[in-house]
Amino acid sequence: MVEAKKADKTRHLCRKGAGETEGLCPEAVLAKESFCPEDTWEMGRVLGSQAGPGQIYCLDGELGVGKTVFAQGFAAGLGIAEPVCSPTFTILQQYDQGEVPFYHFDVYRIGHVEEMEEIGYEDFFYGEGVCLIEWSRQIEEILPEDAVRIRIEKDLNRDFDYRRITIL
Repeated sequence: MVEAKKADKTRHLCRKGAGETEGLCPEAVLAKESFCPEDTWEMGRVLGSQAGPGQIYCLDGELGVGKTVFAQGFAAGLGIAEPVCSPTFTILQQYDQGEVPFYHFDVYRIGHVEEMEEIGYEDFFYGEGVCLIEWSRQIEEILPEDAVRIRIEKDLNRDFDYRRITIL
């Protein structure tokens, strides 16, 4: 069953028209600028509102760049009203009260990818919910090719709160 779900996964978000972006096609790159945490949260909310069952979003960036703020907005976009915190010490936090189950991973403290097998990651990656994985580069070898990649970068030369959010 897991193998069949792996093969069925596709990105359903696509460009709307010239200059007006609805979402993301497999070959698309979308870059947005954030000038405050509220911008970052809102970008997460918009992307979360477009997420569908079985999708995996990989979120990477340095410490303190705003990954958790983005994840909070993403969860809000899925209809999750409860507080969302980064599961740094538990690796996974599951939220079931939104439109679809939301599986929020923080794999910063993963020492070996085998630790993901211990928590049964395939049940989440190929289940009916949406996964958001902070620090996804830690587990690159088990990520599906069709995972949506999100990178948050800061540029202190521009401003302390400036962020560039790139979606691949």
